[in-house]
Amino acid sequence: MERIPILRMGPFLLVTIQVDLHDRLVVTFQDDLTEQISRTGARGVLIDISALDMVDSFMGRMIANIAGMSRILDAETVVVGMRPAVAITLVELGLALPGVRTALDVEKGMELLRASRGLRLGKEEDGDLED
Repeated sequence: MERIPILRMGPFLLVTIQVDLHDRLVVTFQDDLTEQISRTGARGVLIDISALDMVDSFMGRMIANIAGMSRILDAETVVVGMRPAVAITLVELGLALPGVRTALDVEKGMELLRASRGLRLGKEEDGDLED
């Protein structure tokens, strides 16, 4: 079964979506991501959607749901790499993404996560994450 890789980078999880998304894959991704947040104690999630040409209303709602679930698990969500056409589509669909912060690219997204968690570059939070 097709899965979206979830990489751990210190106290954060990094997801780069490189495939066309279909409903089943999005649901599987949501389940995998919440499991990883819970298992690792991740403090933030960065989702790179720069490879996506289009996001439909289902995917937009799933991003909002993922951010909500992450927040409940004490992890912040940042979406990066949104193309202008994707942003326009989300606005035209009337989709607000509550709890989702955005940044232009992965580097700025990581800076945003570090700042929101009070981390300096290269400094991890006290205590290691569980493996």
